[in-house]
Amino acid sequence: MATKPFAAFEWMIAWRYLRARRAEGGISVIAWYALIGVMLGVGTLIVVQAVMVGFREEFTARVLGANPHSTVYSAIYDEAHNGAALIGGYEAEADKLRALPGVLNVAPVVSGQMMASGNNRNIGIEMIGISLADLQKIPLISNPEQAIGSLDAFEGGIAIGDGVARALGLRIGDLITLTSLNGVPTPFGIAPRINNYRVTYIFKVGRADIDRTRIYLPIADAQSFFNREGFADALHVFVAEPSLIDDMRPEMA
Repeated sequence: MATKPFAAFEWMIAWRYLRARRAEGGISVIAWYALIGVMLGVGTLIVVQAVMVGFREEFTARVLGANPHSTVYSAIYDEAHNGAALIGGYEAEADKLRALPGVLNVAPVVSGQMMASGNNRNIGIEMIGISLADLQKIPLISNPEQAIGSLDAFEGGIAIGDGVARALGLRIGDLITLTSLNGVPTPFGIAPRINNYRVTYIFKVGRADIDRTRIYLPIADAQSFFNREGFADALHVFVAEPSLIDDMRPEMA
């Protein structure tokens, strides 16, 4: 038989000690102190839990808002591209992953680390080649804390983090030079790949490891830069429930 959280008998005992007779006043004072102490302790615990839950949600959104929840690579190495594990027919492979329950989007990407230059300054950056449609589906890039320029002009230029722009002194419309030491073989050795791109979008997501190092380039330009036409380096997978990604991996594989 179900009973109420506080029965009449329990209320009677509580009231008995909270409102004692004059001769038992000390007991009443102690009971009130105990009650107030418990109230303050429970209240503090609720506040701390609320802060921690809010911090966890904010931290998770920062980490996952600009990074894939899972990355799919190829196990087949292409000797024609220096033994790199590239994905051919990547759109068909991406469509297979998009059809899985719980998958929100799959973005084929071409990525690499290189040097970025501007105004006689140089920094190391992480370049990700991606389509405009897929870039618009990355929450912290399409809707960052701050943004300058327009993401709609991405196909004709390049998107860079706020930290990259500050380090190189770049503004919208300026040219940024990308240099990759993994260049083209020539009779005189390896010639580095160098190209200029116009800055059309500057984003600030609030994470130094992204704002200071990351840039996005249209995937066709990235493929041309690395001589990977028709191939992708990986597939970035975004799901509805990132916490369940481990359970989804066997089916994704």
